[in-house]
Amino acid sequence: MAARKTAVITGSTSGIGLAIAQALAAEGHNVVVNSFSDTEADHAVADAIARQHKVKTAYIKADMSKPAECRALIAKAAETFGSVDILVNNAGIQHVAPVEDFPIEKWDAIIAINLSSAFHTIAAAIPLMKEAGGGRIVNIASAHGLVASPFKSAYVSAKHGIMGLTKTVALELAREKITCNAICPGYVLTPLVEAQIPDQMKAHQMD
Repeated sequence: MAARKTAVITGSTSGIGLAIAQALAAEGHNVVVNSFSDTEADHAVADAIARQHKVKTAYIKADMSKPAECRALIAKAAETFGSVDILVNNAGIQHVAPVEDFPIEKWDAIIAINLSSAFHTIAAAIPLMKEAGGGRIVNIASAHGLVASPFKSAYVSAKHGIMGLTKTVALELAREKITCNAICPGYVLTPLVEAQIPDQMKAHQMD
């Protein structure tokens, strides 16, 4: 097993983010679990990972729509564990509606959480990774980072943006031994996907 590292995974109390946190813990790495709430259930997720895999974990609340909280998440993780070696940007939300009916506040929230939060966490993590002599950044994009679907203008735009951000960061940091990659999953049965089914049916005029 490689030397134990510290991994921060945004949006990691359920779905893909939780699976990533569990997988990294299974490899022996310390894990920072994150969500926007601060409930006993949130902390229980981190505690369960620690017990199962015998690693150190922490739950750190951060609203990923707020730049200051995104950056504070990285600072708190480094303060807790001494480093941030692996950053997985997974946090995301969804809304389904035609462009002409798309609520402005939903557009702004999706761009903030699905795209801008990754910029802020990466910017905060880079100095720490440079100081450590390297690091790993993984952005969870989507098949919608490569192709489009109707009624998902904000989500598709954000995920295409993630692809561009990933390429730019990879080029800027290659000589620093910091890699930046994107993963583009297709449909995965997660709470995010399940929650959008009624809106999908409405947008597609399905009973």
